[in-house]
Amino acid sequence: MQPGSNDPFELESMIALRRDLHAHPELGFEEVRTSGIVAAQLAEVGISVHRGLGKTGVVGTLKVGDGTRSIGLRADMDALAMPELGDLPYRSGTPNTMHACGHDGHTVMLLAAARHLARTRNFNGTVHFIFQPAEEGRGGAKAMVDDGLFKLFPMDAAYGLHNMPGLAPDEMAVVAGPQLASSDSWEVVFHGVGTHGAKPHLGRDAVTAAAQFLTAIHTIVARRIDPLQPAVVSACAITAGDFNALNVIPDDVRIGGTARAYSAAVRDQLEAEIGQLAQGVAATFGITVDYSFKRRIPPVVNDADVTRRALLAAQTVTGRPVVTDFPPSTAGDDFAFLGAEVPGAYVWLGNGPAVDGALHHNSRYDFNDEAILTGARYWTALVEQELR
Repeated sequence: MQPGSNDPFELESMIALRRDLHAHPELGFEEVRTSGIVAAQLAEVGISVHRGLGKTGVVGTLKVGDGTRSIGLRADMDALAMPELGDLPYRSGTPNTMHACGHDGHTVMLLAAARHLARTRNFNGTVHFIFQPAEEGRGGAKAMVDDGLFKLFPMDAAYGLHNMPGLAPDEMAVVAGPQLASSDSWEVVFHGVGTHGAKPHLGRDAVTAAAQFLTAIHTIVARRIDPLQPAVVSACAITAGDFNALNVIPDDVRIGGTARAYSAAVRDQLEAEIGQLAQGVAATFGITVDYSFKRRIPPVVNDADVTRRALLAAQTVTGRPVVTDFPPSTAGDDFAFLGAEVPGAYVWLGNGPAVDGALHHNSRYDFNDEAILTGARYWTALVEQELR
């Protein structure tokens, strides 16, 4: 079908492209094929293309008229390092790699809007289409910022969008304030004195110390953090000993996990509390401990005025009332690095019922193609509204 009045967003070809991207997923900073397709799709309709920002990132710029306002629209492109277990006809053909979070859909929605805007040119100002690599924990947004995203492409505001299972594909949620938590990693290594499992009194047992720590760590959120301030501390990995030597108490126990918060103050407190607890447990057992806390992604906090603008655009394109009381997620997104530079708003678009493998990071997840039209219409309405 050729683009026209009955198909302004090239929906059939965009669905086909989305499924092609799903079948050929690429991990963060490896999106060579994906970014090449994105660049070609943009250039084909006369959009200026800058490649290689943040290694595999792409920025398309479209300026119309003499308007001085400029905005950025961001979509992520990367897949996850996990196997696809579903039986889709376009399932991943790359081992241990799949689009399990809908970034294939995000890419296509923004492409559809960009191509439509390039043809209609019904705005006055500059829009930057930001196709970001490596959102899934590999630091793609920060890499683009460090490479000069905002120096090369000045913008007054930045907007992000993510699919959300549980909302209908013609339904959106737009809320000011915290949307996603900070995502940080911590690691504790207890150093004891290994000994024979039958003679624990001759050593210093790091395993028992680690068990005490793992039990006590959950009191940080329950007893140290203000109960009105959301926070999460989870231990997610532990290494110690050898199952081929079950009569040996090991010297060292290594534990790692994640910490999440919505405010800078709670984020600081989590870092301090985990370290203080580890030191206290080590002192109790007469051993030593090494502690590290790695700050990865700040929280995503929607600017009130920019969110109001996003809400107005969403209200013009959805088939139902926009949700304005949607709860924040404890997941993270490095869109936060864009929102730290300019006022930002991160909104949700429905992906259909949250059943049958529809949840993010599930090995049977698939983006709902019915959401492409709503997403493309939202991006278009936002540009035409903000760049009048």
